[in-house]
Amino acid sequence: MSKSNIEQGDDTNPQAPLVLTMGDPAGIGPEITLKAWAARNRLKLPRFCVIADPGCIEIFTRLNGIEAQIEQVSSVAESAQIFDHALPIIPVVCSEIPTPGAPTSANAAVVVKSIEMAVSLVMDGQASGLVTNPISKAHLYEAGFSHPGHTEFLAELAKTRNGKTMRPVMMLASAELRVVPLTIHIPLKDVAKSITQELILDIVKITSHGLRQDFGIANPKIALAGLNPHAGEMGAMGMEETEIIRPAIEALLRDGYSVSGPHPADTMFHEKAREAYDAVVAMYHDQALIPIKTLAFDRGVNTTLGLPFVRTSPDHGTAFDIAGKNVASETSLCEALKLAQKMADNRARFHQQKAAH
Repeated sequence: MSKSNIEQGDDTNPQAPLVLTMGDPAGIGPEITLKAWAARNRLKLPRFCVIADPGCIEIFTRLNGIEAQIEQVSSVAESAQIFDHALPIIPVVCSEIPTPGAPTSANAAVVVKSIEMAVSLVMDGQASGLVTNPISKAHLYEAGFSHPGHTEFLAELAKTRNGKTMRPVMMLASAELRVVPLTIHIPLKDVAKSITQELILDIVKITSHGLRQDFGIANPKIALAGLNPHAGEMGAMGMEETEIIRPAIEALLRDGYSVSGPHPADTMFHEKAREAYDAVVAMYHDQALIPIKTLAFDRGVNTTLGLPFVRTSPDHGTAFDIAGKNVASETSLCEALKLAQKMADNRARFHQQKAAH
């Protein structure tokens, strides 16, 4: 992967508020948005505005009895002036009045519009970063949404703006652990044949750059998990470590990256082991997500590396089964907001230092 595909500058303004998308209006997005704003002072949250249907947000204030003043704004800059006393909303309008817990593809267009508007705002430098509420891909697909998922759509929107093809990389982050799954939403039976040296090189390089740029880690240490039990045990339990993963690690070491492995996955996530690295690149979805959800279930944040803007998201879905019942936790969204601001600050500092040299 070329350097230009990894190191992509941006026009983020770290002093500007964050922009938050509406997510699926029938899910818990409106509820956790309101709860996050209500907790702004207690948790010292950064300023943010949400692109949403004001009427939808008001439905959740009534259902959940959340005392929150709502004000419509026309810009992110305007939202900064009212955040202390009201939740600022850049308005979009749902095609149908949403019913909590009863999603419909009729509102797919406004969900997509919220994302498109948010990306434009952050790429124009009007917002410091993008935080996305959960969406329902199934209902977007019913309305003709053609992208594999949320992250791929963000990458395509960025490419439309700057003309650069990029590989977005998902990192789950918490105070205890940062993990990157090499392969994500594919069947387990397809994982082994999907692992290539080229993929490992790309993912590790993007991860390393993201740790330096967005997390302020000058010399990030990345540990790679093995695929097989005991990391293959010298070929006795599989050859992927010997034939693919280890040669990729050796190539990365020659290029100056601080990497180690392949490590047996069952011994690399305990407290002492975590002291030796800044992030793990795991070989498949559950190998990465089980440990972080065990260590930080409510505090994990989904971040996207490799984009020309900061993007985070709560590490959970739409939770239609509890929408409107006032039981959804805003913790992960609050953590996503706080991390997005830290990442924006680190990214601005990184580019300032880079320009100075």
